[in-house]
Amino acid sequence: MRILGIDGSPRKEGNTYAFLNTALDRAAELGAETHYVWLGDKNLRGCRGCYSCVEAKRCVVEDDFAPIFAEMMEADGILLGSPVYHASMTAELKAVLDRSGFSGRWAGNAMKDTDENYQWSNCILSGKVVAPITVARRTGQTLAFAEILMWAACNDGIIVGNAYWNMGMAGKGGAIDAENDTEGLGIMRGLAERMVHTIEKLNP
Repeated sequence: MRILGIDGSPRKEGNTYAFLNTALDRAAELGAETHYVWLGDKNLRGCRGCYSCVEAKRCVVEDDFAPIFAEMMEADGILLGSPVYHASMTAELKAVLDRSGFSGRWAGNAMKDTDENYQWSNCILSGKVVAPITVARRTGQTLAFAEILMWAACNDGIIVGNAYWNMGMAGKGGAIDAENDTEGLGIMRGLAERMVHTIEKLNP
């Protein structure tokens, strides 16, 4: 079992890192192989809508996206972490999700003529167990959380639930103080337990 954590924060080892790695550490305790990717030091561009992936069956933009997408393809579970900036996920995470969703869909489907209907088959991300982790000082998390859920649903992911929303409260005045949100850290451990349990049920 391999669980990937993607940290969309531009800040190294910030609050998103703390909440995300709390979940990854708990998953590792339960026997999962875990891997953490920080997007803050990556060269990433947004999807440019060129549709070159329709023929190439991969994203053709040359930057740091391809190794990240390879990690996503290999993972059984994906934790997507982002601080909340103006009620949204970060640009770094948005770039990865847009491009992985777009190129992943065209890898398994063909372009139709304008007078034809699509009957979508599986995409590369089909069956991945996915969960969001969002972090904010106070509020604005709901929309960012929903953005990630919408991405998972559209890309045939299996969204794992939890006993509460996977949201951390931290960062007043720019502080790195996730350790003070003990309830949030407990929520992340519970999320990891549910993700591991779900993957085990899917792969008996």
